[in-house]
Amino acid sequence: MNLRTANAAALLLAALLTACKVGPNYHGPTPPAGADAPLVSLNAAAETSAPPPDDWWQLYHDARLDAFIQEAFNANRQLASAEANFSAATAVVSAARVGLYPSATVGFGGIYGRDATTDEILELEGQRPQTLWLFEDLFQVGYEVDLFGKVRRSVEAAHANAQAAQAARDALKVVVAAETARAYAQVCTLGEQLAVARHSHDVVAHEADITKNRHDAGAASDYDVARAQALEAQSRSAIAPLEGQRRAALFQLTAVLGRTPANAPHELEDCITPPALSALIPIGDGAALLRRRPDVRQAERRLAAATAQIGVATADLYPAIKLVGLYGGAATQTSELATNLGLTWGVGPAISWNFPNQAGPRARIRQAKANQAAALAAFDSAVLDALKETEQALTLYGAALDYRQSLADSQTQIHDAFRMAHDQFLAGAVSNLDLLTTEQSLIAADSAVAASDAALVQDQIAVFKALGGGWQRAPQP
Repeated sequence: MNLRTANAAALLLAALLTACKVGPNYHGPTPPAGADAPLVSLNAAAETSAPPPDDWWQLYHDARLDAFIQEAFNANRQLASAEANFSAATAVVSAARVGLYPSATVGFGGIYGRDATTDEILELEGQRPQTLWLFEDLFQVGYEVDLFGKVRRSVEAAHANAQAAQAARDALKVVVAAETARAYAQVCTLGEQLAVARHSHDVVAHEADITKNRHDAGAASDYDVARAQALEAQSRSAIAPLEGQRRAALFQLTAVLGRTPANAPHELEDCITPPALSALIPIGDGAALLRRRPDVRQAERRLAAATAQIGVATADLYPAIKLVGLYGGAATQTSELATNLGLTWGVGPAISWNFPNQAGPRARIRQAKANQAAALAAFDSAVLDALKETEQALTLYGAALDYRQSLADSQTQIHDAFRMAHDQFLAGAVSNLDLLTTEQSLIAADSAVAASDAALVQDQIAVFKALGGGWQRAPQP
């Protein structure tokens, strides 16, 4: 074998050794059976299996809602914190990659005193130890030969952890979009409930005035007047709590937008029409849902990081080989540092191996495998939670639609009954008690419909949140 062949063989052996990585190679987990099936709670009257848009809030065609969500993406403090966490995780990846390359250290220093090594040399030469200056300049290079892939597995783990941090940030974007829409819708639905309560109070107050006028004309008793005025006071009492709730909802929206209470969006106080959909909700299927949900992606990336950590722990069973080299000088006079008298240099391998006692590394391997098993279980749990949340949201939304329709039918009948009772009361065909009973039913029906509108839009937003949209096109903080 000639020299060229020997060199080629040595290079090939080095490449093969460098390519070796201990520990399991990561393969994406298989979701639980049936996870990619169509969503079972799809209601053809309210939803479609078309893929949902990422910016789902634009389905409401509400310019103020669009503007608030963009503002929240840009200014929300929790989202800014998540972005900082992601930046920190990417810095860890950069730090882990440093181990793939040689490292160099340059140092220069001087110390005055007695050095044990120097004293020993002087004594061997028959000289007395001396107190003197000792100067050093040193350039040192080291490279860890990653034979068993510890450094590369560390990079894998850091990269997967950074992706998990990115997914956590994206999951928070989903929450921020949904919570902004929730708070905005709550302000508007409470405005609707306030308008209904005030209208109901106006109706009852008008009827109380009619009863008072009839009493003054001798056509109604004191008891009739007292009952009419009591109903008027009762309807008026519903207004103040709704005003307080709307103000609280306004401050909730203010916080999501990253504003202080002094800068609350008071222009919303005139909103009495909640956002409404003009088309069916596109929900997609189970497989697309799992790809879209950032929390599922976060759990999968954590599993990848835990798998890579097994390789990091396994590499500790084997020797660590490092190539080192140094060049510099050591002398009692700075002028001698660059001469042969003070020159120092060296090159060679350094091997370290914890052997035969490997109880510590093996315990860390067991710990890493247990962490991987926990991460796999967490992934399965994230998948099941995503499917559960979506099916629950769809089920509740369907029930809310049916409930709203029933209330609307009842409201129409009660309004007709009130008009008839009012006309018959003026004609003397029904008693004041019958009219009051119908008024109470009217107030309750209008209030129930307004409350149902509030619940319905919240259930819609819960569906969109469960579908996991809102992070792909969101601007970076």
